[in-house]
Amino acid sequence: MENHITQISREDLDDLRDAFNKIDIDNSGYVSDFELQELFREASFSLPGYKVRQIMETFIAGDTNKDEKISFEEFVGIYQELKSKEFSETFKKTITRKDGIRSFGGMSGNSSEGTQHSYSVEEKVAFVNWINKALAKDPDCQHLLPMNPDDDSLFRSVRDGILLCKMINLSQPDTIDERVINTKKLATFKMTENLVLALNSASAIGCMVVSIDAHDLMAGKPHLVLGLFWQIIKVGLFADIEISRNEGLIALLEEGEELEHLMSLSPEELLLRWVNFHLRNAGTETINNFSEDIKDSRAYFYLLDQVALQEEDNFKMKVKIDISGLSEPDLNQRAELMLQQAALLDCRQFVSPHDVTSGNSKLNLAFVANLFNMHPLQKSHISDMYASHIEAETREERTFRNWMNSLGVSPNVNHLYWDLCDGLVIMQLFEKINVPVNWKKVNKRPYPPLGANMKKLENCNYAVELGRDVAHFSLVGIGGQNLNEGSSMHTLALVWQLMRRYTVQVLSDLGDGEKVGDNIILAWINTTLGPKNKHAHISSFKDKLISTSLPVIELIDVIAPGTVKWDMVRKQERGMMHNDDKLNNAKYAVSLARKIGARVYALPDDLVEVNPKMVMTLFACLMGHSLNKATMKKT
Repeated sequence: MENHITQISREDLDDLRDAFNKIDIDNSGYVSDFELQELFREASFSLPGYKVRQIMETFIAGDTNKDEKISFEEFVGIYQELKSKEFSETFKKTITRKDGIRSFGGMSGNSSEGTQHSYSVEEKVAFVNWINKALAKDPDCQHLLPMNPDDDSLFRSVRDGILLCKMINLSQPDTIDERVINTKKLATFKMTENLVLALNSASAIGCMVVSIDAHDLMAGKPHLVLGLFWQIIKVGLFADIEISRNEGLIALLEEGEELEHLMSLSPEELLLRWVNFHLRNAGTETINNFSEDIKDSRAYFYLLDQVALQEEDNFKMKVKIDISGLSEPDLNQRAELMLQQAALLDCRQFVSPHDVTSGNSKLNLAFVANLFNMHPLQKSHISDMYASHIEAETREERTFRNWMNSLGVSPNVNHLYWDLCDGLVIMQLFEKINVPVNWKKVNKRPYPPLGANMKKLENCNYAVELGRDVAHFSLVGIGGQNLNEGSSMHTLALVWQLMRRYTVQVLSDLGDGEKVGDNIILAWINTTLGPKNKHAHISSFKDKLISTSLPVIELIDVIAPGTVKWDMVRKQERGMMHNDDKLNNAKYAVSLARKIGARVYALPDDLVEVNPKMVMTLFACLMGHSLNKATMKKT
């Protein structure tokens, strides 16, 4: 194996290490074999599932320790095999050292001393230009903008946390109550508060930030800053690429396809369908990816032309796209001509001509997503047939989905029920709550064409077995088939218990393993508030007083004195409070909780409506933060 490593250039080895670290989210030094396809994708390979399966069959046959897990050295060995003559006809090598990649030394929580991390200059330039445009008029960002895309301004811009908070709100409006952001007299402590607020808020919208802390961001570590910005930007770009938010997407149904299958597709898959929908209308060849197939700009020229025709048909705008640039033989110049046409639609964001011709899949995906958001498919007559079958994601479902994604489950969860129906994500969540999973009993992706659903059902049966017999969850009437079929009621029942266990787990750890029930959390709340704040005491997580958020705000004031600005808090008058005032308090309370360091997934509406499940998680997070803070002081 050592010979394999020495034959690879240092630059390529660094890239492989970075890709491996992104997938090895628990820092175990291994990835599971079912994560291999995601690892290839992170390492810039473009391999379909059946080819990954062939690679795994070869690997397992020669796996000396038979653990079905892949170490970094083993992954490097697979990479070497792909480079060899034996595999050259079957697999196209796409890992190369691209222009525009910079390496820098440093330490990382995920890596050993001396590891070098790489970052893409193209991505930095794209993100700087996007942020400059998006926040140009924000008064709180004028000390940072416009940033220079040609220097390291982006990495320095995150130091005070303001820009990150603003970008989170740009992607998911109202995530952060901006009254909580420190904008004046920014000492190091105040900047750290902003960064903690940003990280906990990013987690709440589904970004994985488990390997990043405020010190990393204050230091401006390029690979971490770019990774976080990409996650935040991606959340915003993908927010509306979902059928319940845009019924026009139903036009992408293929002949004989069920609506449920279309709804189960990821945003990336829907974007590819959307592009090909327009390319078919243009009578030209479709594409299979946003890397190799877009390098010649052909697909983009026709896509822009069709989008312009669509807008003209809808009487929205009249723009004539010039596709004569297709005759330009120089691909970089052709890409520039194409982007000039994109500018006519106000969609020349994220990519340069070089990003197109080099097939930068991440930036091209962002380019297409932005184009879709600016010019989506309009609701057609086809939609009327299916409108009654489309249900928007509930607030509870979105909270659960964001929680899972923030933990770094693979693959990413886009649809709570369809993406959990093979049990693999659920199994990863069990490991997050310290329930051991025997991965030898788990059927991994990709599944065989025949009997795929049986393999998924076996996984779901095992997931229920773990929940019932090991985690001791209440799963009466829940079987593997319910999860496999995407039953909302049964899936939510299991997921809630997983989230609850995860939330109170830290309390058990701090309390010497004592099982934490609602009564213990309630007792802590009322004891912490003390006799001086008796008017904020609560009797249960259904207490109507919680709708005012006053118990939460009072508790934060005790835990972190001086944090609450009481002139921003609405008080009850004669025991009553208007709903607008309740929501105002709830937004303030949730953001304050995140600012002092509690990783809260509950939303303001959960407090106003007194959703007892989410209310419990919020108080449990505050309790965990407070006890952890007290423990650290003792040590």
